Amino acid sequence: MANRKDARVAVILECTSCIRNSLNKVHTHTGISRYITQKNWHNTPNRLELRKFCPYCYKHRIHGEINK
Repeated sequence: MANRKDARVAVILECTSCIRNSLNKVHTHTGISRYITQKNWHNTPNRLELRKFCPYCYKHRIHGEINK
């Protein structure tokens, strides 16, 4: 059983509003908020979206899963 592939994978969550604002305005933010978490890809095959605190927006925003 040790050779089975794990169902849990590491994912990176990135603030969606910082991405939209940085495309429109060049110097609005100094960075983009990112979190690292895990998900079970058997139960959640779609992209993960969670409300997390963004220190650059100073608000709770939706953070979406990105590719590594």
